[in-house]
Amino acid sequence: MKVTFQGNPMTLKGQSLSTSDKAPDFKLVDNDLNDVCLSDTKGKRVFVSVPSIDTPVCDLETKRFNEEASKLDNVKVYVISMDLPFAQSRWCGANSASNVQLLSDYKYRSFGENYGVYVEELGLLARAVFIVDEDNTITHVEYCSEITNHPDYDTILAALK
Repeated sequence: MKVTFQGNPMTLKGQSLSTSDKAPDFKLVDNDLNDVCLSDTKGKRVFVSVPSIDTPVCDLETKRFNEEASKLDNVKVYVISMDLPFAQSRWCGANSASNVQLLSDYKYRSFGENYGVYVEELGLLARAVFIVDEDNTITHVEYCSEITNHPDYDTILAALK
């Protein structure tokens, strides 16, 4: 998968995933510093990978998913970044984010590597969205070719319905 950051080519570590692949396991950290693995998540899930919650595009994207999640039945949305859990918790409190769960890959980097979104040059995650069904099968994947661009919300929301 080829991605750029502000037009500059970036290197993604790990293998890119496709629709019908089994969702790889991961080990992330929640806002209470507890480990969270794929097996801790259930049902239909959306894993949203963002570079940093404190950037304008990531901020708007997470707000949009928080708003859209309130309209979706039986779907859980997880927003994953390399931000420390303290920054993620602060963002959630400041933005009343009750419909998404923010998780951090800062400690293990397993999500970034297992989902092919770890950007070697930046030490951040690339922007991507993975929809995973109840059987841990990926039903939709979008890697944003330019990290500073928003994902295709309409296509993602259609895939969830």
